[in-house]
Amino acid sequence: MSRGRCCYKESTKDMNLRRIFLSILSFGVVGLLVFMYFHAWMEERPLALRYKIQQVQSNKAWNLPTEIPGTLRQSSKTTEAVSHHVEESINGTASKATTPGGGDSLRKKLSQQRKMRNLLLKKLFEPIINLPGDRPGNRSLVTDGVQQRRKRFLANFCKKYYISKHRASLIRLVSRVYVEDRHKLLYCEVPKAGCSNWKRVLMVLNGLALSPHNISHDFVHYGKHLRRLDSYSLQETYEFLNTFTKVLFVRDPMERLVSAFRDKFEHPNIYYHPVFGKAILKKYRSNASAEALSTGAGVTFSEFVHYLLDPQKPVGMDIHWEPISQLCSPCLINYDFIGKFEHLESDANHFLNLIGAPLQLHFPSFKDRHSTDQRTTLAVVKQYLLQISPLERQQIYNFYYLDYLMFNYSKPHF
Repeated sequence: MSRGRCCYKESTKDMNLRRIFLSILSFGVVGLLVFMYFHAWMEERPLALRYKIQQVQSNKAWNLPTEIPGTLRQSSKTTEAVSHHVEESINGTASKATTPGGGDSLRKKLSQQRKMRNLLLKKLFEPIINLPGDRPGNRSLVTDGVQQRRKRFLANFCKKYYISKHRASLIRLVSRVYVEDRHKLLYCEVPKAGCSNWKRVLMVLNGLALSPHNISHDFVHYGKHLRRLDSYSLQETYEFLNTFTKVLFVRDPMERLVSAFRDKFEHPNIYYHPVFGKAILKKYRSNASAEALSTGAGVTFSEFVHYLLDPQKPVGMDIHWEPISQLCSPCLINYDFIGKFEHLESDANHFLNLIGAPLQLHFPSFKDRHSTDQRTTLAVVKQYLLQISPLERQQIYNFYYLDYLMFNYSKPHF
């Protein structure tokens, strides 16, 4: 009996020691995490603010006529409500983070962040409601009648309509915008609308190269020599958006889609075949061979369209076929110049002349890759669209409907 009590006491003592050890260990881990959090917060304040802004996803939408496809609805939410939500969130964090000796400094820093955030929300998270030239603070760019009509058409659209999808965060809003600070230029990248040659031109303007003709494709896309707007501070982002000249080049949505398919799936590609090709073949080809599933090569245009229109895509969207309305937020960023791929060289050279680019700099006319391939014209697009059903053609049109409306493209008749 005495021996049993002794064993029981030893067992209880061991359990107590384990509990104490685990408590100390848990407390230490929590303390370390808290310390790391506050250290990152204080050292990289823009990242903390980015996280807070990314939590505020607004569903603002503007009522469209009933014939417009999609679920577009009117909303009464205001930017002030969004701002109030963010402010409450940051205020709550501030009250928890106040510590003796450092609270005043932290509150001051958070107050500065709130002021900048509120300014950005007010200026950037509202649809464009003024016609070109009406917004104060923008850099003046004297354009011709064609540009005035394009900008007026877009501005009138943004006054009346707006997209139904979730509003982009500030970081996503400017993630495709490149900065050329010598000529105070912001360029929003639209893949398959001359973006490779535009990046070459930006490099020349920025003094990184003497001519756009001797810059390789890999240097353009993988060299990371050009900075994007989301790499700057919030204050710089706001300043650039209000003072730099903003340019956007667009393309007929069907042409852009077919061009992207031809480029990424009809030629060897070490990224799009294994990432997109494998997933597409696995889901949409019932009798796919083992070789096709292992390489991802050989995707047909019909299979690609099935993927594009599938609400449950096996792999996400890609910037090469993402709508321009989402890539460049044309109802949130007031572009000073809207060029069209159909008049790429003339529009681009006209723009370079307007911003005072060197006289010897001309927009390059060469094809970036697969130079022996026929260019993607309307005739080529028609050949591809005949491979799919009339219903799928209409669904593709619906998918890019906002791009058609914003940039005044006509619905294809085939």
